Amino acid sequence: LCFAALLREANPSVRAAAGNRHSVFIDGEGRLSSCGNAPDHVPGLLGHGEGVTRLNTPTRLPSTLGGERAVSVSAGWAHSLALTAGGAVWSWGRGGFGRLGHGDGQTQLLPRKVELFAGRCVVAVSAGALHSLAITAD
Repeated sequence: LCFAALLREANPSVRAAAGNRHSVFIDGEGRLSSCGNAPDHVPGLLGHGEGVTRLNTPTRLPSTLGGERAVSVSAGWAHSLALTAGGAVWSWGRGGFGRLGHGDGQTQLLPRKVELFAGRCVVAVSAGALHSLAITAD
C-alpha cells in the first residue's frame, strides 16, 4: 500500500526501509517520508510528532535534518535511523534501552540528531529490535 502510493509521486523514493509496523523512504532530494501504523506503546514511530499514529500513504516528515540530505535509512521494531550526506545520524521512535543513542531512554516523536557522533563521520546505520548500530569512517 505505502510503496504503490510512492510510485505515483512526481519525486519517487530512491531508498526504502521496512520496520515491524512502518516504512521509511528517502526521495531523490534526500527528504524523508514514512507510513505505517504505530501502536499506542510506540509513540513517535512515524516521526511526525505527537498524535500521528497512522499514515496509509507515505507522508513527508516535518524535520529537515538540519538542512542535510538523508542518504540512508533503517527501520527497526520501534524506532528509525537516518544518515545524512555529512555523516550525521538522526533517530526517532521509542527510546527504551538507549536504542536512539541520546544517552537516555526517552522517546523521540520527531527525528533528533545523535550528538554522540559530533565531529565524526558515520558511514552506515542499522536499527535492530532493541538496539542500533553505527559504523564510523575511522
